[in-house]
Amino acid sequence: MEIKTGREMKDEEEEEEEPLSPAARFFHAPEFNCYIISMMGCKIRIDVDVIIQGLKQTLIRHPRFSSKLVVDGNKTQKHRWVRTEVNVEDHVIVPDITPDNIENPNEFLENYVSNLTTVPLDISRPLWQLHILDIKTEEAESFGVFKIHHSIGDGMSLMSLILACTRKTSDPDEIPSLPFRNRFKSRFTGLRREHRFWWFVSVMWSVILLVLNTIRDVLEFIATALFLKDTETPIKGRRGGLTENKRRRLVHRTVSLDDIKLIKNALKMTVNDVVLGVTQAGLSRYLNRKYGETETKEEAKDCNQDNLPKRIRLRAAILVNIRPNTGIQDLADMMSKGSKCRWGNWIGYVVVPFYIAMCSDPLEHRKKHSLEAFLTFTVGQFFLETIGVKAAADIMSRTMSNTTMSFSNMMGPVEEISFYGHPMAYLAPSVYGHPHALTMHFQSYLDKMTISLTVDPTVITDPHRLCDDLEESLRSFKAAVVERGFVQ
Repeated sequence: MEIKTGREMKDEEEEEEEPLSPAARFFHAPEFNCYIISMMGCKIRIDVDVIIQGLKQTLIRHPRFSSKLVVDGNKTQKHRWVRTEVNVEDHVIVPDITPDNIENPNEFLENYVSNLTTVPLDISRPLWQLHILDIKTEEAESFGVFKIHHSIGDGMSLMSLILACTRKTSDPDEIPSLPFRNRFKSRFTGLRREHRFWWFVSVMWSVILLVLNTIRDVLEFIATALFLKDTETPIKGRRGGLTENKRRRLVHRTVSLDDIKLIKNALKMTVNDVVLGVTQAGLSRYLNRKYGETETKEEAKDCNQDNLPKRIRLRAAILVNIRPNTGIQDLADMMSKGSKCRWGNWIGYVVVPFYIAMCSDPLEHRKKHSLEAFLTFTVGQFFLETIGVKAAADIMSRTMSNTTMSFSNMMGPVEEISFYGHPMAYLAPSVYGHPHALTMHFQSYLDKMTISLTVDPTVITDPHRLCDDLEESLRSFKAAVVERGFVQ
């Protein structure tokens, strides 16, 4: 028998245990006990045995998906990840469903996912589950619902990990490819030599704007943490009240990504610019109707009239991935070859004001060039390591409670993918557990864009109506660019 030295045994023990990072501990604070939920609609009925075998060969090879959370009972409350044997069958939940007895499959699916938000994960096991629902809707034949604790990683890394478990339907040996373009290289190499001077001038001007915007944004972020609050509107929750530790409702709407790209190309914008503009217009429609409904029947106003109060301050905490790349290939190699890759919560927040107004011209809802996300990430790490998780969580909770909503946008695969042989119809990820009554996430896949809303149903009672307003705003954007001749 091989005799291990003390150093070797210590090294092995260190490989089996790892302390939680400050960011991971942050997501276990009561104010930010956050979970990520990702819904996957499949085009065929899901074979549970195939999924379990696939997870055994890939996902549980990731250290975070094969480690449980251990909290020491002493005063220091030390948190550790400890590697453990994983019984995948315990993490794959298949409820007993009789589809023929379900009158409204969409409502059943929403209620099931909503119930998931009220049940915490068992910390004696790795903090993830996959629920497989044998239920058919107009969008998919069956569904997989991942529920993952946010301490395992940020949304971008977890979505990348899930995508690393998929393969192109056209080529089962190839991982998905995401849209990417090196703008710096394409812009510079395409210029003539005599024009490159002015290109450098524009770059320097962009750097100056970057510094000025960053200073302004950081000052606003500090003011928000201290005193600057958004207007109390029908979509804003209240800290310590209705929005914390409550049931959430998740709904989604799928729109055309081609329509978004048409607007982007016509107005020489980015997809993110169009998404923000559509969101502002949709929120304006929704709030205008809500304020009209507050009038008495005799004084009720037409929803097409301007019922909005003047000078509404409505801001979103936009989640920004600060990684240089998504790392799908690195994650796939890690699960197949045991290689190392960068992991953790690498996200920053940017507080962005939304222009809420009823505009006769839909294209007025357009919108920054700032390092705020990097600075909020760095400052957040500093606070976590110096003043502690509890105090840092209280500061961030107060900051986010003074804003209205969370917002994120992520570009997905450009070709059809399969999850262990199951072709996917759509992806709809979201997050809950933070002090916002409304979270919006835009996720592209193929030629579609899925708008996912996570709402506190005690604050926003009609989330499908908000989806209608967002969809209608996109249609009005498209009609405006076509009518004005921006599109041939």
